[in-house]
Amino acid sequence: MFRIGHGYDVHKLTAGRKLILGGVDIPHTEGLLGHSDADVLAHAIMDAMLGALAMGDIGHLFPDNDNSFKDADSMELMKVVCSRISETGYCIGNIDATVIAQAPKLAPYILTMRENIAAVCGCSVSQISVKATTEEHLGFTGEKLGMSAHAVALLVKKEPDDIN
Repeated sequence: MFRIGHGYDVHKLTAGRKLILGGVDIPHTEGLLGHSDADVLAHAIMDAMLGALAMGDIGHLFPDNDNSFKDADSMELMKVVCSRISETGYCIGNIDATVIAQAPKLAPYILTMRENIAAVCGCSVSQISVKATTEEHLGFTGEKLGMSAHAVALLVKKEPDDIN
């Protein structure tokens, strides 16, 4: 048995913040504004995983009015999501995600993002796809006002002998 979920997230770019995507600190003049580290890629992926099992979203699990999540490392939050997914008897089949950003160029960081996500999720890098695209200077991402990400997660039921 399998389940599919879609996730979407968006954050505004602002001065004085680090740009973190897929757990990678990317050199840039601005970072993403948010209650946590605002890792838009990780947030979309977590929402896709939670959505696949109708478990709500990260706003429900890690509310922005809870100061214990202030400046939280999104990869640590992803560990919690993966643990909850595992407890249901599911595991990742694959994740396909796209970051939408006009700048900076993300190609040099994609493999490290994939490796980080795979390590946190306990799966192979070959099960994690991360892509980046621009919007040809259109809309808020094209105008460099923010970044967004979409993700799709396929979760598969573990075989009884695979369950820890």
